[in-house]
Amino acid sequence: MATLSSPTPDPGLWQKWKLTFQTHLGEFVYGGIDGCVTTFAVVAGASGADLSITVILILGFANLLADGFAMSIGAYLSAQSEAQNYRKYQREQRKLIKEEKGLVEEKIREIYAQKGFEGPLLDQVVSVISGKQEQSVEILMQESLGIFPDQKSPTMIGGMTYVSFILVGLIPLLAYVFFQDQSLSKLFWIASAFTSLAFLLIGWLKARVTETSAIRGMLETLTLGGIAAMVSYGVGYALDQWFG
Repeated sequence: MATLSSPTPDPGLWQKWKLTFQTHLGEFVYGGIDGCVTTFAVVAGASGADLSITVILILGFANLLADGFAMSIGAYLSAQSEAQNYRKYQREQRKLIKEEKGLVEEKIREIYAQKGFEGPLLDQVVSVISGKQEQSVEILMQESLGIFPDQKSPTMIGGMTYVSFILVGLIPLLAYVFFQDQSLSKLFWIASAFTSLAFLLIGWLKARVTETSAIRGMLETLTLGGIAAMVSYGVGYALDQWFG
């Protein structure tokens, strides 16, 4: 008797998702932690000032969307500037190859001599590389100037930063969305617990993709994120006591 079975995930699709996430893991972790800490700081400050749940949600969501957008734009512009800077050096090296071919060959010879090439083999390597402009540019950029191309798209960097900022930064606000019948003090502790879970989630995802210890990754992210959250809470509390 034939039975219906649930469709199995496309392994190729999973590998693409894993590769994309691994490539942009830094942006996800950075954006997620910053979003969670930023939102939790707003929640902590508003709770310390004994503001209403409505005000806390308004401040939290406004801060989440505005700061997330500003942070993603900053990440995008930074990555775009690096890409433009790389292309500028590429143009300079192409110009150098056209105008100073002998100097370029000498630089390439020096680079590969330091790698252990010598004699006829060194002459052959220099001849082959010098005859290909783009390969010569790449060698000079990486070996002589220490500049490497960034394969990540500035748009993807900005997008991943914004998505992680929103998704993880939303977590501290969930307590005030779903548990509005609780007191403000209880809501703050629930938000603190949710924030801790968010840091654990980021650490788990990081360990999952990098195939390292999940416990270590979770504890490391929780500790660092907790320190950042405590600093934010301390600043908010001190300002509230000073101006309150």
